[in-house]
Amino acid sequence: MSSPDSGHSPAAIAPSDRRTAVLDSAMVTFARFGYRKTSMEEVARAARISRPGLYFLFSSKETLFRAAAAQALERDIAAVEHVLADTGRPLPGRLAEAFDQWAGRYVGPLARDVAAVIEDNPDLLGEIVETAPRRFEELITGAIAVESGQEAASPVAQTMISASIGLKYQAASREFYLDRLKVAIGLLVR
Repeated sequence: MSSPDSGHSPAAIAPSDRRTAVLDSAMVTFARFGYRKTSMEEVARAARISRPGLYFLFSSKETLFRAAAAQALERDIAAVEHVLADTGRPLPGRLAEAFDQWAGRYVGPLARDVAAVIEDNPDLLGEIVETAPRRFEELITGAIAVESGQEAASPVAQTMISASIGLKYQAASREFYLDRLKVAIGLLVR
């Protein structure tokens, strides 16, 4: 996640950039303390904004959490779309990078907390908890279908996603996750 402000004064930051920085800070803070233990005061401090300023942007902690998680998931999906669109590269490499953008960057002791806070609070997030993973599966299926046909693509994509989920919880490092995932992709994509 990007760091808030990057040394710029608050007045020099565009409103959309400021909102993005606040949401990044919020996601890190929610990951560190969990949803229930995170206060708006703590998020404001991390984002280098006043508490009233934070409430001006987000009316409640729930609204802030939903926006922060949505921003993180939308970024992940955009990165996956970008990687898979590069059809000049071999499919196995694109798939490994797509899974790395979707799940691999959340492997490891510190990064795992971001994924956990999202997964532990689905009732607060609304439909994005279902739509983002469904969109990810559609993107993976579509990339595989170009080479293998639509009928074969869906079960292969679903198996890769299942392997990724298992590896994500088994892996102690991002490198381990990617190494094992590449083996799975090699077995499934021929």
